[in-house]
Amino acid sequence: MARLDDLKTFYRILALLHDRAGGYRTLANSNRRMNWPPRGVYFFFEHGEARTHSGGGLRVVRVGTHAVSIGSCTTLWQRLSQHRGPITTGAGNHRGSVFRELVGQAISVRSPGVYPVSWGDGYSAPRETRDLELGLEREVSRHIRGMPFLWLAVEDDPSRESQRSYVERNAIALLSNWRTPGNDALDPPSPGWLGRHCPSEQVKVSGLWNRHWVDGAYAPKFLEALDHLVNRM
Repeated sequence: MARLDDLKTFYRILALLHDRAGGYRTLANSNRRMNWPPRGVYFFFEHGEARTHSGGGLRVVRVGTHAVSIGSCTTLWQRLSQHRGPITTGAGNHRGSVFRELVGQAISVRSPGVYPVSWGDGYSAPRETRDLELGLEREVSRHIRGMPFLWLAVEDDPSRESQRSYVERNAIALLSNWRTPGNDALDPPSPGWLGRHCPSEQVKVSGLWNRHWVDGAYAPKFLEALDHLVNRM
């Protein structure tokens, strides 16, 4: 199976990245004073989510980058800190992070009637609405901050044609089970994966905390670019 072989290659490259980056980090133990490159791609894993076809170890559950619009100045750490939320409040802003929004949706479905229905409604919300959402924001922060992740330095200019965007969309398409659901899925999510509660079909079927690129086809040659970037770190 070509995709299975490519998945094995992908995880061999990430094993090298693990060594080059000095191991996994978690957002619970990360801050802006750490040695972050200005721009990069990140790969989140999740405890309890093991690979079952491509080898041993944890499977990637989210791939992301930042600053893909021309003129954007967002740094890698700024993007990661949006997912983490401020340490002082233990909360965060899901309207500034699709990752947080999806995790919060899944938690809300898993615990119906406990959390506000305003979650994900609009690009902003008044203070009273955000106060009602505070409990769920804190639950999301606890979940995301405990997830191991790796980061890859890719310091090119902001653009949808950037190497960061190229690696992101191809990695998501390779990892996604959108085209091979059910019994044909490779490294499928565990029965207890939180994402199974998410109302987003993209999340449930792909097995990833991603909405974009999960239904696309990947270019196998992106693995050569990924390998080159990791070896350059």
